[in-house]
Formats: sequence, C-alpha cells, structure tokens
Amino acid sequence: MWKLKERAEEADKLTNARRIKAELESLRGRIPGMLTLEVGLNVDPSSAAFDVVLYSEFESADALRAYQAHPDHLLVSQFIGRVRSDRVLVDYEPGR
Repeated sequence: MWKLKERAEEADKLTNARRIKAELESLRGRIPGMLTLEVGLNVDPSSAAFDVVLYSEFESADALRAYQAHPDHLLVSQFIGRVRSDRVLVDYEPGR
C-alpha cells in the first residue's frame, strides 16, 4: 500500500493514483508466473488510510522475485517511488 504526496511529478494525488493503477494493471499477462493482480484506490477519507493498494498472487516465490526484477515492473516502481510518501508491504506464502 502507498500513501501518495499531495503533488508530485507535476500532478495531484488522484491523478498519480490513477496512473499507478493503470500502469500496474497493464502488467497483467506480461509477467510470467503472475496469477492475479488487483489495484484499488482508497475511498475512505480517514487520514490513517493509504491511497493505493496492490494485491497480487504468483505461482511461486521465484515468480515473485522475477516480477520484482522485471523491467516493466521496475519502470512502474520507479514512478511510484517518486510520488509516494509512505509504503507498507507484506509478502507471504499461503499456509505459512
């Protein structure tokens, strides 16, 4: 999940959130081993809420690592790094 800066890359928070969603969703079907990818934009006005959430599933831990290093993912990741103010992350294996 990411909290976004109010303004970054010459755009407001909502514009950047929509761009993140579109760019991440464009990775569907392009990354080997990716089973599921879902991106949601926050609708809760609470200051505790994050702005964008990514949920994804991979066929294996190796597939996740390949996704993280994939050039198309890295381009999106670099943009997110420039527009976010905070990030939280959980990677887990089901049943563990």
